[in-house]
Amino acid sequence: MTTPSDPKPTPSEAAAAMAVAGERRLHPLSWLFVAIQQLKQFALPLLVLLVTGRGNTWELWGMVGAGGLVLYSLLLYFTYRFRIEDDAIVIRSGVLQRTVRNIPFSRIHNVALHQTLLHRIAGVAEVRLESAGGAKPEAEMRVLSLADAQALEELVRGQHGEAEAGADPQAGPPPSRVLLQLPTSEVLRLGLISNRGMIVLAAMFGVLAQTGEGFGEMIEGSARLVAGWVKQQHLDSASTLIGALVLFLAAIILMRVLSVVLALLQFHGFTLSESGRRLSAERGLLTRMRASLRRDRIQAWSLRETLLHRWFGRQSLRVDSANLAQVHDDRALRDLAPVATPDTVDGLIRHLLPGASWPLQQWHRLHPRAWRRQFTLPAVVTVLLAAGLGWKEGLPGLCLLLLLPLWLLRARVWARHAGYAFESGVIAVREGWLDKRWRFAEVRKLQAVKLSRSPLDRWHGMATLWLDTAGANAMEMPLRIRYLPLDEAIALRDRLAPELEAPVIPARTPA
Repeated sequence: MTTPSDPKPTPSEAAAAMAVAGERRLHPLSWLFVAIQQLKQFALPLLVLLVTGRGNTWELWGMVGAGGLVLYSLLLYFTYRFRIEDDAIVIRSGVLQRTVRNIPFSRIHNVALHQTLLHRIAGVAEVRLESAGGAKPEAEMRVLSLADAQALEELVRGQHGEAEAGADPQAGPPPSRVLLQLPTSEVLRLGLISNRGMIVLAAMFGVLAQTGEGFGEMIEGSARLVAGWVKQQHLDSASTLIGALVLFLAAIILMRVLSVVLALLQFHGFTLSESGRRLSAERGLLTRMRASLRRDRIQAWSLRETLLHRWFGRQSLRVDSANLAQVHDDRALRDLAPVATPDTVDGLIRHLLPGASWPLQQWHRLHPRAWRRQFTLPAVVTVLLAAGLGWKEGLPGLCLLLLLPLWLLRARVWARHAGYAFESGVIAVREGWLDKRWRFAEVRKLQAVKLSRSPLDRWHGMATLWLDTAGANAMEMPLRIRYLPLDEAIALRDRLAPELEAPVIPARTPA
């Protein structure tokens, strides 16, 4: 045991000690964190029971079962062992059913460290060993001391030999270099730009909705109370409109404040660094997270510039990785630049895509009638809604048709700015006007290319190319090129096919 005067071992020294040590246990406090993780699922029923005074017998039995989970956590701590071998990590675990897992270092592509405020106070971290093709982590260690967690991270990096080509393999991992660091002022801008406050409000409504069946009646009663107060004040139409605008502005300000708070909690102290072929990002105010990603595991890129981004002169850059375990994990490394100036983002892309001359220059337009496809759906919906309102309300309901010129203008402007580019081994798509988005990937990273044609596509002589990559995020714009002339779509598909690493999905084309 070290004394306060003893020097703390460096991660390299700790990694060397871990490699020669035998079987090891988790941190002595690991049982507590496992118990907390297990008890989280009972938090909401317990809150409802305490606040509303309503509850069922199963909720009370659930509280009794919580004590059993604490006992299980203690048993798990005493039965969990791991040891470091020359080329693998061996983990023994289980209470009633004992399991032994041998995880080769070659399967581990990321070591993610997660620290809540309680973790930081106790000086520990949760460690996740993630593979490239698994939907779940190879192993989760709750919890290790921070020194052991950092040592394990460095040991895995060293086993992967992530030094640059030609470097001495005995020299250890290469030194880390900071690529992007966000000061607090930039994180505040991120909060003002983003709409993360909507997430908080949605969560609040979700919690309130669980308090009982009277939630809807409470909302309806509040609306009636406000309407009654307005009627009692004998306010004219102008005063009522002004009051509604004031409430609307107050709601917007509240959402922006919540967005700023959430941005500070998630991205305070954001630092993106590079060590050899691996990227690492650390972020968080109360809960600190550190995740890493090998550069060759990046599959696709998403660049976004909303109207608020342009007002602040900023952009946001995200990536998809080949690790399926990270697709729906908020702790994964996806935000390479949560917010940054366009020059900084362009420089980061050029650094990580050395063969690409970003920004791309040779952009191609879509089909000349692409605007019709963008106009058709909102126009049809508007006409149907106007017909229904006109039948029920009469002439005032037809005022909804005034939206048609707006949809037409939107479709024309969208088609003017949309396009695609294929140069320097990169395929890119851009869409949007007020909310501009770029989606691009290296052609050699594409998994498949598919040509599809809907009935409307066949009517207009168009086609859509779907470009599939590993680890695609459903929340991001898909990598697809819509509304291409059929001949151009077929020619582009044939150009992309020889450069794919995976077989091409055959597509039927008309004779």
